[in-house]
Amino acid sequence: MEKLDAHLAADIVMLDLRRLTPIADYFVICTAESDRQARTLQEILEVELKQEHKTRPFSTEGEASSGWILLDYNTVVVHIFSKQARAFYRLEELWKAAPVVVKIQ
Repeated sequence: MEKLDAHLAADIVMLDLRRLTPIADYFVICTAESDRQARTLQEILEVELKQEHKTRPFSTEGEASSGWILLDYNTVVVHIFSKQARAFYRLEELWKAAPVVVKIQ
């Protein structure tokens, strides 16, 4: 989350899904202001998490131009949205039963 905040991702939220679903323990959701920023956030997470924690995403889905990039780190799934895609998919609303662990605006 600090890495996203340090690189100016907007409206960062971490949801605790552990009691709701086996698909992941946490969702991290953030908004990128542009396609370029979305790609940069993706690259920063992949590079820095590999260097610091020796981990890579199990899978990566989507592209900045689609408005949604998903990085699956098994227990943590990171969603990088454009403003429009985030408003359309409304993950926070879909997972409203999940406690908010951290919220950075």
